[in-house]
Formats: sequence, C-alpha cells, structure tokens
Amino acid sequence: MDPLMALLCLLSLYSGPASTTPSCPQNVNISGGTFTLSHGWAPGSLLVYSCPQGFYPVPVSRLCKSNGQWQTKGSTRLVRAVCRPVRCPAPGSLENGMYSPRLVAHSVGSNVSFECEDGFTLRGSAVRQCRPNGLWDGETAVCDNGAGHCPNPGTSPGAVRTGSRFGLGDKVSYLCSSNLVLTGSVERECQSNGVWSGTEPICRQPYSYDFPEDVAPALGTSLSHLVGVTNPTQKKKENLGRRIQIQRSGHLNLYLLLDASQSVSEDNFHTFKSSANMMVDRLFSFEINVSVAIITFASKPKVLMSVLNDNSRDATEVVSCLDNADYKDHENGTGTNTYEAFRSVYIMMNNQMQRLGMQSAAWQEIRHAIILLTDGKSNMGGSPKPAVDSIKELVNVNQNRNDYLDIYAIGVGELDVDWRELNELGSKKDGERHAFRLSDAKALQQVFEHMLDVSKLTDTICGVGNMSANASDQERTPWHVTIKPRSQETCRGALISDQWVLTAAHCFRHAEEDRSLWRVHVGDPSSQWGKDYSIEEAVISSGFNVSAKKNQGIPEFYGDDIALLKLTQKVKMSSHARPICLPCTVEANLALRRPPGSTCRDHENELLSQVNIPAHFVALNGNKMNIHLKMGTERTSCINAVTQDKVVFPELTDVTEVVTDQFLCSGTRQDDHPCKGESGGAVFLEKRMRFFQVGLVSWGLYNPCAGAKDKNFRGKPHPGRVPPPRDFHINLFRLQPWLRQHLDGVLNFLPL
Repeated sequence: MDPLMALLCLLSLYSGPASTTPSCPQNVNISGGTFTLSHGWAPGSLLVYSCPQGFYPVPVSRLCKSNGQWQTKGSTRLVRAVCRPVRCPAPGSLENGMYSPRLVAHSVGSNVSFECEDGFTLRGSAVRQCRPNGLWDGETAVCDNGAGHCPNPGTSPGAVRTGSRFGLGDKVSYLCSSNLVLTGSVERECQSNGVWSGTEPICRQPYSYDFPEDVAPALGTSLSHLVGVTNPTQKKKENLGRRIQIQRSGHLNLYLLLDASQSVSEDNFHTFKSSANMMVDRLFSFEINVSVAIITFASKPKVLMSVLNDNSRDATEVVSCLDNADYKDHENGTGTNTYEAFRSVYIMMNNQMQRLGMQSAAWQEIRHAIILLTDGKSNMGGSPKPAVDSIKELVNVNQNRNDYLDIYAIGVGELDVDWRELNELGSKKDGERHAFRLSDAKALQQVFEHMLDVSKLTDTICGVGNMSANASDQERTPWHVTIKPRSQETCRGALISDQWVLTAAHCFRHAEEDRSLWRVHVGDPSSQWGKDYSIEEAVISSGFNVSAKKNQGIPEFYGDDIALLKLTQKVKMSSHARPICLPCTVEANLALRRPPGSTCRDHENELLSQVNIPAHFVALNGNKMNIHLKMGTERTSCINAVTQDKVVFPELTDVTEVVTDQFLCSGTRQDDHPCKGESGGAVFLEKRMRFFQVGLVSWGLYNPCAGAKDKNFRGKPHPGRVPPPRDFHINLFRLQPWLRQHLDGVLNFLPL
C-alpha cells in the first residue's frame, strides 16, 4: 500500500484525544421549584434548589463531582428533588393552661389558641399563626401567677424545658424535639434584676429563615423593653441597649467576614458583597468615626482591607475594595475555615492595640462589630470558638464592657445553612439574638438597620431617618412636624435645624390672626416623645400674594409660597426629632459625600437631573407617600393638565402664568396625591442612605381626602378625571436667594 494512503487510513481511525472533563447529568429538575448552577454542568458546580414561599426544597443542593456524578448531602444515590410544604412545630404542653388544636405539626396559615387556668394570667400571644418560614408569629404563650423572682420563661413550640423553679439564681435548660434546631440560649439563669439571662430558645426547622420584622424583638433594644414584655408589673429599669452604637464620640471598627468557600455559591457570594456594600454605605452615612475591615475566606482568609489602613475610613475606598472582592481568589482552597477568619480579626485587633497602647483611651473606647456572612459550614481548622474567646479577652469584654463587642453570624440567600454553628458564633446577650438566616440582601438591609442604635446620635446631623421595618412613622421621617393654630391642624413642615421649620406661606394667609396660640408639634404625636413648641418668629415670603393675578383671571396664585418659623426654644435631637438636609448647604454636601468645592448647581444636577425622579411626602397619618417629580419635557406635559381645569382657570391660555419655574410637578400615573392639611410638608428624596428636601407641598388639582373624617382615608381619582390630578411643590433650588437671606448664620450655604 502506498505509504501516504496507509497514513490517511490510520488518521481516519483516530478520533482525537478522549474528553477528560465529564459533565454531570441534567436530569435534576425539582418538582414545583427551580434551581441555579454556579458553573453549569461542569465538575465543581454547585446546584441550589429553591421553592415558592411556603415550601422548602429536598434536597437543598447538589455538588457535581469530578467523576461526572452528582453528590447529595446525606445520600449515596440521586434522589428525586421535590418542594415540600413548610410546617410549624407543635407547642408542647402549656403549664397551667391549654391550647387547641393539638396536632403533630401545623400547616402555613393555621392558628393555635391558648388560654390559662383560673388564677393564672396569659402572657404572650393568645392566638398564634404559622408563617411561611416555618415560625410562629407573636410571642410564646405563658400562664404565670407572678410568684417567682423572674417571670415564668415559658417553653416555645417544639422545645422541652428542664427546670421549674424561678427564684434568684435558678436555671432552666432547653432541648428541641425531633429534627429541629435550637437557636438562642440552651441555658438561662434568673438574675437579680428579675430578667432571665441570654435569649429565649426557638426550635426551628433546618430550612427556616427569618423575616426582617423578626429582628427587632430578637435584638432586644433595651432592658426596659425586656422587663415590660416579660413582667408588666415590674418597675422598668434604665436603658441597656446593646446594639451597634452610632455616636460621634469614640470609634467603631466594623469587620466584614465574607465566606467564599465551595459550599457558598458564587451567586450567594455576590449577595454577601451587595449586602456588605449596603452596610458600609449606611454606616458611613452617619458621618461617624468608623473603620471597615474586609476579609474573604475559604480554606484560608484573605485580608482585603485592614482597620490599620487609613483607607478603611474612606467610604469610596472601602466600597471599591468590596467591589473588587473575587470569589475566585479561593478556588485553590475551597474548604471552610471559619477559625482562621476570626483569627485574622484577632491579629488585626492585636496589632491595633499594640500601636495605640493597651491602656490608652484610644484603644479602650473603640467599639467592635464583627459581621460574618456565611452558611456556617466549617469543615476545617477546628471550632472557631477559641478565636472568638481570644477576641473577647483582647477587647476586655465583661459585664461593664459588654457593648464593646458584637458578633453577628448571618446567612443570606438560598443557602443550606448550618443553624447550630451560626447560633454558636453569634453574641449571647440578654434578650438579644445575633444569628440570622435571611432570604436576600434587601432583608439584610432591614436587619442591619435594627442592629444600629442611633439614640446616642444627638447632634444636628441632617437627613437621618430610621429605615427599619419596625420603626415608627416619626422615626422614619424625624424632621416632619405639624403646625397647629389653637387646636386644629392646618399644615405640615420640616425641621431644617434644631430651631427652624420650613413650611408654606399660604398656611399664614390670614395675616391678622393672633399667632401667640399657634404651636408646632415635633416628634411622634402618639408617644411620649411628642412635644409642642410655640413660635418666636414667623418669616413669610413678601413675594407671596395669593390674589396677585386675579385681574388676569387666576383666582389663586401660589408663587413664593414659602415661610420659616423660628421656635421659642431649641429642639432636643433624638431618633424622633432631627433636621432634614437642605440642598446647597455644607451639611447636605457632607451627606452627599461630595468634595468641599461643590456648588449649589452640583447639588441640583445630582438630585434633579433625571426626567422622572422618585420622591416622597408625609401623609396626615404619618405614612411616607410616593410620587415622581417630572423634569424637562416630562414636566411640560405634567403641568399642561392645569389648562384642562376650566372651572378654576376658564380663560387660561399660558400655563406658565400659573405654574412658574418655581414649581415641581407630580401626580401622574400611580402617584399619591397630597391632601389639604399636608401643605408645607417636605418633598424629599433619598440619596446615599440620607434624605434631602428638594421642595415643599404647595397646591394641587385634586384633594384625595375631601369629605373624609378619617385621616387614614385617601380616595383615588376616577380614571379619565378632568382635569387630571396634578400636584405642585415649591422648588427650593429656585428660592435659594430667599433661603440664604433668612437662614444666614443658621445653615452654611455653598456658592450658587
């Protein structure tokens, strides 16, 4: 045979090198749910299942092995994945009482009712409902006669308690039944202050997660809150809040530990990063002394930012460092070594202590918060507890310094979480829980807000509102005030300093009225924080004249609808009373984190440059309402609705005669509309976790509260209504000369 032909025959028999990277089978669908893959079907890819709310996946995840086979935790074969309905654990026996129905487990949405025998008082919730996360709503029902030094601690559903004596020094301990996991304290002791040590133990399904609203009671904001809940007859004690304290004095070190091990998918790692980003953004928004450390870890930790680095105090540098954190940094060591992660924190702390001096006030006054974002599945390095104990010793944590260290262990995203390890790592403080599992980054933002104690932030920092789910309306918008002539409420306004309120001029159109009886209500009207202030001075814009254009066929004109009120005394700053940020001021410039040389025009470009800007105002009942400010061409179409009001403006041909460039316009599509009585209130927007007033409510074409006696009622305009509903707000950027004239020395203004 011809040699060339022989060679061709041999080549035809050779099909190339065999594939060395088998892929895993694709027959892994879950009945009733979905799944995600970290690296497709290739070896090393983590498959994570998810189910609709009220269901949980079995199994939670699978790992594609190098041999092309799926590995499922706890199983040697490929079991079929399904979404199973969530169940809540049944209550155990209720001492000195009874409950119904008595079932082995309870489905989502079902209720259990509790009642006590004669001579015993029910404390907690008389009816509890099973929620979609497998936890009961409300509080543990307890039948108590108040005979003990401490109240009966009760027994949460799914738990068994040992110990029935509630005297000083007595202890109780808990176990969970079947496959439930205990979070909280295994053992609690009755203390001299009549409060049980530690946290109420909760028995939960391994797949359960926390809702953000669970967090406020879990963190326990103060001893007085605890005592009030556990024993209403006992005298309340001084505040003993132990959340992360936000205050000007001292310094806060925040250590972010991000798990990048194989059991955490790359998607969940990105969730950790975005969650950490929000935390950092919020902390730096307070303008406090804070340093941030960033550590990613798998088999070994990698310190991306140290508190010893000057950049750790710079928000931009910290955020940039977080953005550059890479999951693939740990692809050659994919185990989970939580011990070494905490050890790296200890080394960092120790180096800082050596630099500052162990006995120095600079070291002693630093507060430390460690936030671990993980699935809690340590599989190397041993228990992290020795490293945590070393940290506690270094910080000198004792009864008097308990609030100088907080450790939060948090799982975020679709994780198969080891609840036991999370619970073990989180700080154990009376009435507080520091271990959580949350569904997404947004839920974590709510939780982080609960971790922050802003009660110590008592200076006039502007635009700080409490963003947590459980905050009161007044805490969310602490600048909001009510203006009351005699007894009725006529207008709203906004604190812009500790003594000045910004509002609308038309609230004072009856110039002859005696204002000595007028009051400005600051704080929460329904709580002890509310307080009435009298008015020392009212500065009404001289340009405001509601009848100025009557001869042009315009019965009411609201140009220059702006006023300032000086209160007779300064407002004491608190979480319920704080000024909003006014653009074009140094205070707002700091809040926006702009360079010192910024101008008023820079602020306008940053806050009002888009054509459709989400903004808010506050309703009569205190709710935060949503609107969209229309700019540019969108504004033109927004204001043209005025020409359709032939009743009020029958001869109007030029809409700009009524709606001058002083006005912002809202009210299109699904916008909320201000009611009569909400005039003068701030029109504000959120930027960098702070709030900025860009306008104030002036007038509109539709009153959603017309004829309503209940301030919670707001009507909706009928589709096709003529004229269409529109609302107009004084644009504070257009009244800068007036503001600067009357607030000189009160606020520090930037160049125009």
